[in-house]
Amino acid sequence: MGGEIIVGLDIGTTKICAVVGDVRPDGVEIIGMGSHPSEGLRKGVVINIEHTVNSIKEAIEEAETMAGCEISSVYAGIAGGHIKGFNTPGVIALKEKEVTKKDIDRVIEAASAVAIPMDREVIHTLVQEFIVDDQDGIMDPLGMAGVRLEAKVHIVTGAVTSAQNIIKCANRAGLDVYDIVLESLASSEAVLTKEERNLGAALIDFGGGTTDMALFSKGAIKHTFVLALGGDNLTYDIAVGLRTPKLEAEKIKIKYGCALSSLIGKDETIEVPGVGGRKPRTLSRQILGEILEPRVEEIFSLLYSELARSGYEDMASSGVVVTGGSAELPGISEMAEQIFNAPARAGYPEGIIGLTDLVNKPMYATAVGLVLYGAKARKKNKKFRIRDTNIFHLVMARMKRWFKDIV
Repeated sequence: MGGEIIVGLDIGTTKICAVVGDVRPDGVEIIGMGSHPSEGLRKGVVINIEHTVNSIKEAIEEAETMAGCEISSVYAGIAGGHIKGFNTPGVIALKEKEVTKKDIDRVIEAASAVAIPMDREVIHTLVQEFIVDDQDGIMDPLGMAGVRLEAKVHIVTGAVTSAQNIIKCANRAGLDVYDIVLESLASSEAVLTKEERNLGAALIDFGGGTTDMALFSKGAIKHTFVLALGGDNLTYDIAVGLRTPKLEAEKIKIKYGCALSSLIGKDETIEVPGVGGRKPRTLSRQILGEILEPRVEEIFSLLYSELARSGYEDMASSGVVVTGGSAELPGISEMAEQIFNAPARAGYPEGIIGLTDLVNKPMYATAVGLVLYGAKARKKNKKFRIRDTNIFHLVMARMKRWFKDIV
């Protein structure tokens, strides 16, 4: 291990995944990964602390064993219907007639000075562009001459309790939290190319409990949105439509699922296990397509309506990138192309070296993206914000580990 170890922890509705990255001069090397089914979340929000803590511990232990190192701090992802994003401007006068570091901090502060309800907190303040006098589209105004500096920022807020519960779960599992990162922002680090960010692209993170969307243009984030529908809804529809247990419905979705029934052959069949000891039945695969297609269409249509409402629909000129666990469902890209009327592709994690074959799936895009986000943040020497760290839980967890090692 040559560089600095960074760990991304994706606390999802269907799985909790930890990816360990070693930051080297030639890139981020993936050296370990651990994944465990998640039982304590619903729609991206923690509903059972104990179950979530146990799942985190399992995933972390698996990642530690593979990477051969102890994990003590993580970058954690956050999602859920409570996430809201909005754009806001800020303006200041330049005293020195030249932009200094202090001026940049001041203008971002001015843009961030918006009234936020007590039950919400700012998760990200993302700069879209700076304007010096009337010159717009500036990404780094440091040292430029002018009398007036303006900043346009995108602020992402979330429910205080949801953020605290994620930190609480990580703390109880014996981990510090360096930062909480919006999952769609993390995924974008792993799956979007520089050209897509500049030209304009809509990233859709189709997860288990939520589907997150982030719109990028001119290298900056323009809009974020979280829809409280995801792959779990597809599984539930199959369970109800085919009258089969939820666990079996999930298996059927993964093995035979298709988002476009027109792609399914007329004579294809599937075997469906019965409920309560009833005999399995053989059905046409077309029926499965007819169950899944309307739900996938509904999810993409809701995302497209949100894009149209925001006024940014023309900005996704390079197309749509679909990632997350449900992105592997056949027909997903074709359905996205139909609804968004733009080219679409599945997003696989890129820009990494090492154990790439282990994490080369859309479902690991968020965890890999968290590692890449962390590597970038460290490079910029960003201050870590470990919030609500319960020292007692941390010390106890550490001591338990020591004793376990001794025994």
